[in-house]
Amino acid sequence: MSKAATSFLILAVMALATDQLLAPSMETMSTLAKAAAAIFASLFVAALFVGRRIKFDPVLR
Repeated sequence: MSKAATSFLILAVMALATDQLLAPSMETMSTLAKAAAAIFASLFVAALFVGRRIKFDPVLR
């Protein structure tokens, strides 16, 4: 796994942990933490594709 992919994975997990630790009354911050986690998770998947750890084979055998 590349350094960028590792970084995005850690950031996504940290955003989810932050969301879980916030008080229920902080709905706005909870929404922002969930959005950040989604962004970091998508960047993690993109970094995996760029790093060619996931190989896409369009030919079905």
